[in-house]
Amino acid sequence: MTNSPVPTTAPKKDGAVVTRFAPSPTGFLHIGGARTALFNWLYARHTGGKFLIRVEDTDRERSTEAAVAAIFEGLDWLGLTSDEEVVFQHKQADRHREAVQQLLDAGRAYRCWMSVEDLALARELARAGGPALRSPWRDAPEPNDPTAPHVIRFKGPLDGTTMVDDLVKGPVTFNNAELDDLVLLRADGAPTYNLAVVVDDHDMGVTHVIRGDDHLNNAARQTLIYQALGWTLPAFGHIPLIHGPDGAKLSKRHGAQAVGEFQDMGYLPEGLRNYLARLGWGHGDDEVFSDEEAISWFDVKDVVKAPARLDWAKLNFINSQHLHVAEDGRLADLTLKALQAQGAALPADAAARLHAVVPHVKSGAKTILELAEHCAFALKVRPLALEEKTLKQLTDETVERLTRLRAQLDAAPVWGVAELETLLKSFAESEAVGFGKFGPSLRGILTGGSQAPDLHKIMAALGRDESLGRLDDALASRA
Repeated sequence: MTNSPVPTTAPKKDGAVVTRFAPSPTGFLHIGGARTALFNWLYARHTGGKFLIRVEDTDRERSTEAAVAAIFEGLDWLGLTSDEEVVFQHKQADRHREAVQQLLDAGRAYRCWMSVEDLALARELARAGGPALRSPWRDAPEPNDPTAPHVIRFKGPLDGTTMVDDLVKGPVTFNNAELDDLVLLRADGAPTYNLAVVVDDHDMGVTHVIRGDDHLNNAARQTLIYQALGWTLPAFGHIPLIHGPDGAKLSKRHGAQAVGEFQDMGYLPEGLRNYLARLGWGHGDDEVFSDEEAISWFDVKDVVKAPARLDWAKLNFINSQHLHVAEDGRLADLTLKALQAQGAALPADAAARLHAVVPHVKSGAKTILELAEHCAFALKVRPLALEEKTLKQLTDETVERLTRLRAQLDAAPVWGVAELETLLKSFAESEAVGFGKFGPSLRGILTGGSQAPDLHKIMAALGRDESLGRLDDALASRA
């Protein structure tokens, strides 16, 4: 016997596409899980459908409030929220048991009283290349005491094949003889993963299941359960896993794994969304794009079959492009939060200073943490401690020249980037010298040795009073 191929679409009653992201609470949202959620979200938006979230929390010991909260902190930061109320799988246990009873009544499930020793032997034989696990209770009469502890197993076909017409990998065929009679209900009545997933996806109206390709084998088992229950199958799409830069499976040695770590490292959610979308999917040569463009272009059928590799250089480039066009006030606020998280000593007016300096330095930063470094010169409190090389540059000639420049700066009618650039060029021409005769020392005075943009941008960022005050401090120290 051969089961029919799974249809590539399985519309809900209203014809809408419904995708879902179903994480297991592990204490954080893994970057691979975040990409899976993003692909589901993009496909739902692309098709005008719905994106749903279900928490796979049947393991009550691991599914703590903190673990669940960590998942949603990552999703919320990424901007991936459910279109309907979140479903918690453990609350659906009675419904799962109801479906198992339906399978028992139809002869597609059976009670199994295998001992621990018999089960271990059967599993060992299966691992050694023997037949898939089949319980001797599959077609046997019930024991004298049918109330004794037992599990309920799915009664799968013994021959033929099951085909999963995968949206990413294409048709994948499984021999039914190699698929175990999997447990549906444990001895304590707890539903197992494959059974619960099928029931929940059906009840939630899920039409497309997009998940990691480590679940491909589960798709065959779940297909058989769907068919046994007489339910319409969803379309399956199994996406490759994310590997590290060296091609090995992503692990701690490759650096950040949790979405929260990327947030702490100063990446923007839109930058990470853009980068994750490019991990295994793309639109021509487009590297940097908006959410609207990604939604317009995305189709799960375009996801590549090979594993994607985490590329830090590309992530930094993509994030920098989003950072450069982000709203200045938002960046200033994020920079302030980053500095506060680092425990940095900040002046009372740090927020105002950051709002003034960010527009002038953001083009050189790839992350919020780099942006914070580029803003450091503006957060220093007078009088600044000057570097030794700056002090050596303050010769009598240089001090006299800077004094003349100070007078022109004080008289400047407009304190803007363009106006200050013109003033500095005119001053150099009037002095008949190059910038090298006063620029390095002026930069040292204004920044205290911290990295900073061009001089005219430094002064525009600091403002008239702060710029002249820092210059006055240095000139007074040489008087």
